[in-house]
Amino acid sequence: MSIPAGFDELIHPATRLSVVALLAATQWADFAFVRDSLSLSDSALSKQLHTLEEAGYLELHKEGGGRKRRTRVRLTDRGRTAFEGHVAALRAIVEGAGPPAAAGTPPRPRDHSGAGR
Repeated sequence: MSIPAGFDELIHPATRLSVVALLAATQWADFAFVRDSLSLSDSALSKQLHTLEEAGYLELHKEGGGRKRRTRVRLTDRGRTAFEGHVAALRAIVEGAGPPAAAGTPPRPRDHSGAGR
């Protein structure tokens, strides 16, 4: 199986995908909001933000100084485009994973719960 166009190895790891998905829903977000929303430590979030910033996927803006320092983050246009392409690629993978449905027959949901085994 080939990897669909738009699949982004940089965004794909769960933590980075969660960060980008959260930022895709807003213009700017405070560092603390992202950290708390994703239950990450400061250092873990900083590392992921740095990686995404180096790729040009997000922008960091620091205000103030000392204990009043505030860091805000947003997706760049490049980051938003990469995220949208990655989501489309994931959808293509998921849609291609099921067995082909007979014409006119709705697909049958799969039971992966282990019930009935």
